[in-house]
Amino acid sequence: MTSPKIFTQAFMDKKKEIVLFSATAIALYGYDQGMMSLINTNYDYLETMGIDGEDPLVGVIVSVYYLGCAVGAIFASLLADKGGRKPSIFACLAVTSLGNLFMFIAGLGYTKGAMTIMFLGRIIMGLGVGGIDAVIPVYSSELNSEGGRGEALAKEFQSNIFGLNMAFAINLAVTNGLGKDNQWETPRWFIFHEREEDAKSALTDIYGEDDMKEKFDELKKAHEEESSQAIGYNDMIWPGSKQFHPTMVTVMGQINQALTGYGAVSVYGPQIFELLGLSVSVSEYLTQGNYISYFFLMTFAWLLIDRVGRRVMMVGGAFGMAISFLILTLLGGLAQNADKLNIPDMPIAIVGSVVLFLATGIFGIGWLTQPWLIPTEIFPSSSRAQGSAVSVIIWGFANFAVTLLTPIGFNNLSYWLFLAFAVTNLFAAWWTWLYSPETGGRSFEENQAFFDDAKEHGTWNVLKVDKGDFRGMPKGEKGDGETQPLLSNGS
Repeated sequence: MTSPKIFTQAFMDKKKEIVLFSATAIALYGYDQGMMSLINTNYDYLETMGIDGEDPLVGVIVSVYYLGCAVGAIFASLLADKGGRKPSIFACLAVTSLGNLFMFIAGLGYTKGAMTIMFLGRIIMGLGVGGIDAVIPVYSSELNSEGGRGEALAKEFQSNIFGLNMAFAINLAVTNGLGKDNQWETPRWFIFHEREEDAKSALTDIYGEDDMKEKFDELKKAHEEESSQAIGYNDMIWPGSKQFHPTMVTVMGQINQALTGYGAVSVYGPQIFELLGLSVSVSEYLTQGNYISYFFLMTFAWLLIDRVGRRVMMVGGAFGMAISFLILTLLGGLAQNADKLNIPDMPIAIVGSVVLFLATGIFGIGWLTQPWLIPTEIFPSSSRAQGSAVSVIIWGFANFAVTLLTPIGFNNLSYWLFLAFAVTNLFAAWWTWLYSPETGGRSFEENQAFFDDAKEHGTWNVLKVDKGDFRGMPKGEKGDGETQPLLSNGS
């Protein structure tokens, strides 16, 4: 008989290994953002591509990556369901490496064909990263308990910011200097594919010999209930279809994340600091500082997400960013007119930089993880990878639009672009409060029951379904982020 202490330690060690593996893969997304944010202003890069800094093609090169992500999510989700979560992740990593190779070749300095190769590299890299972003949240969520799914994914997305920092630091250094194998597959996937002995082995690895039978029986029962409901993309995207409601929660989560405006901030950080009246060099160093601050503030995300819930953090985050962007609108206007108003520009730049640092942290805490986590908690096993893929597809298209339009907005709206982001953040807060249910601290099956109840009530309004129980964390939630005995998610 395994002692509780030894089992607990083994379980915690396994969870750490899962988080570490997933975090290493998810860091790629952040690495790409940090890489492109400074390359966009590199004169040699612009010359090699044959464009200037204000050419709309600068934004197009950045944004086609997100189209690749949308397509990659579809293929990765299909592979994840048929071949397994882990093989799909490794395939995506290989594709990402290929895309990086193409981008490397494009930057060697041979201007003829450089633009075409760069576009191809960005798209291929997007295919890989989009697949990773679709499968990793599902993989992580299925291997963690309902009281720890949010913390695990938030830690993994903190590594996203580490990747962003690493890429930007390498770029910054270059700019200034030059002018073993993984054994897990998720038990839910094994049962879905009728590989029961493999499922038992995986459950033993995760939970220990003593609890394996109970967890297996729960998963088996959940699978039998779901197996009578074959689900495809057509059951997700058409109004009135089986999974349309959770699909729309997923879609709007990613649209609202894009509407917060932070995708633009992370890619075009130096330009924003310049709008506040700072020099190019100072703006680049402050952007690196902002990313470092972002990384450390993300600690609050995984400390809070399974304690206060997803909704509170998202709504509060959107309000916080709206206020921040309103302040930045005012400061941007003062900075651009400092000479006319005869006021010193440095105090404006300092206050504006502090506000931008805070806005970045607010986004990381309130919005970076949640839109990726929620889809993994509201779909049945038979469509969880597909739901996550839909999330990436919408993320790809939404960020394609935002990163394409942002440089145009900078050139034509200047600091008034901040006001537009303030308004879109208010919309994100309003929609989330009314229509996004709290999925934290609940099993997958309990979260799916919300959508059945919403259909019976004839409304999507969270406040009117089940007497508003899904406005917050379940009543059995402990203060330490662990749940009272509920139906396990069987991960």
